[in-house]
Amino acid sequence: MPGVVWIALAIVAAIALVLGVGASRLHTLSRRVGSFSCNARAAGQDSWTAGIAQYAVGRIEWWRCWSLSPRPARTWYRERLELVGREEFDGDGPVHYLVRCRYDGLDFELDLDSGDYFGLASWLEAAPPGRRDLVL
Repeated sequence: MPGVVWIALAIVAAIALVLGVGASRLHTLSRRVGSFSCNARAAGQDSWTAGIAQYAVGRIEWWRCWSLSPRPARTWYRERLELVGREEFDGDGPVHYLVRCRYDGLDFELDLDSGDYFGLASWLEAAPPGRRDLVL
């Protein structure tokens, strides 16, 4: 019987460790300079994947919220990212936008609050000369 107790404690400890590492990762990502909440989905899908995006030099890195990966799930380079449309979400609370994007010919959608959307649009408009056609 004592062996079963030790196995149960080891399992509980492993679960607590994974949850602790995940919570620490999420806290660290959300506190980085230039990070913002950014849910994403492929165009035409119904379910969103919660994520955190961060501006980097010439790119945006996007991490899934519920993952233990130390690397971003997606990286979008400014010169290849286009905003092709936006619409305001209905609902109570702060204004959110459904932002339609295209990256290397693949369409996807982002769920951004108004401040984050305008920040993204400004970041794209601040592209080097000759690349001002990236924002709708």
